[in-house]
Amino acid sequence: MRILIASRLFLPEPAVAATRLGALARELAARGHEVEVLTSRPPRGSIVEDEPGVRVRRWPVLRNRQGAVRGYVQYLSFDVPLLARLLLARRADVVVVEPPPTTGTVVRWASRLRRTPYVYYAADILSDAAAHAGTSRTVVGVVRRLERAAVRGAARVLSVSTDFTERLLALGAQTDSIAEVGNGADTRIYTPDGPAVKAAPYALYAGTASEVHGAAVFVDALEHVDGLRLVYLGSGTDHAALREAGERRAPGRVDVLPTVAPAEAARWLRGATVALASARPASGDAAAYRFFPAKLHAAAACGTPILYAGEGSGAVFAEDAPLGTAVPYDPRAVGAALQRALDAPATPEQRAAFAAWARKRVSLAAVAGRAADAVELAAATPHGRARPAREARA
Repeated sequence: MRILIASRLFLPEPAVAATRLGALARELAARGHEVEVLTSRPPRGSIVEDEPGVRVRRWPVLRNRQGAVRGYVQYLSFDVPLLARLLLARRADVVVVEPPPTTGTVVRWASRLRRTPYVYYAADILSDAAAHAGTSRTVVGVVRRLERAAVRGAARVLSVSTDFTERLLALGAQTDSIAEVGNGADTRIYTPDGPAVKAAPYALYAGTASEVHGAAVFVDALEHVDGLRLVYLGSGTDHAALREAGERRAPGRVDVLPTVAPAEAARWLRGATVALASARPASGDAAAYRFFPAKLHAAAACGTPILYAGEGSGAVFAEDAPLGTAVPYDPRAVGAALQRALDAPATPEQRAAFAAWARKRVSLAAVAGRAADAVELAAATPHGRARPAREARA
């Protein structure tokens, strides 16, 4: 079987989406399928080592100031050439596409022209995210129409959580077209064993920090904590504001660092007293946006205690985790939890046990296996028709 993957992000890009699709490509190739990826050129200086059996074709794109392919202009710099790339590529049995919905729309058009089924990997719901971020209703409406069309046209829709499944159904996905595959971390990289950052006690926020996350709550919480530094590692629209807030509210106690490779992120996680994640509360249309911060899975796989501020599936995961804590999105509550983590740090034995617990539950390889099952089913789907995907449900 020949399978195309179309995504603006792919390995070695240091992004969750790239890691997730890399695992899927690896699993499909291991099953004997011919896998070709249409993606963007990685940032300068990246070391490219493609997976055996996976052919990757890269195209130049526009990147923002942080070096990410994020933003409507950046998306279009990938999507516009993608249509021609898809139409000129050797015919595939199925195409896999990730958000944004503009990319989904391009794949939908190409799939119609070539009568090829496609799988929409709904790891994010961009219209909900845009509403949560306060984007204008006009833009949100356009994004939602594109997203609805991409979801409805897919032979299979891959959902990463029950919350997402509910939203995908609201967007018009057929119940029998959805395969709930879950989410996870690469447990080959995120492990409790290996080098760790040696430094004064610090709490680590590793990953994207944007409007929907509200990661500034941790800066605000520092006034209620003694003897703990705060490190932000990654990218996002809030990074400049976080740096400014740290200088103003907690001078010398907040570091805002750029995105690093997964192996380096794992080193930071192993050395952290506690790993952080959050979801900013919202109301009205914005309240519909529900997401699971994948940074929790990576931290758990390393055995690092986790602290989640906010509500939703992230809070449920933190409450269930052996070394997890969930608190309201409130600086005082967060500060009290940080102080407890500092005063009573987890032992090496507790961290090892936590990592073992995580390996059984959040392995990205298992997620890729379920996703690959759904992709194989989609390839057997007559163009434009959905068939039951129960076999691929988590």
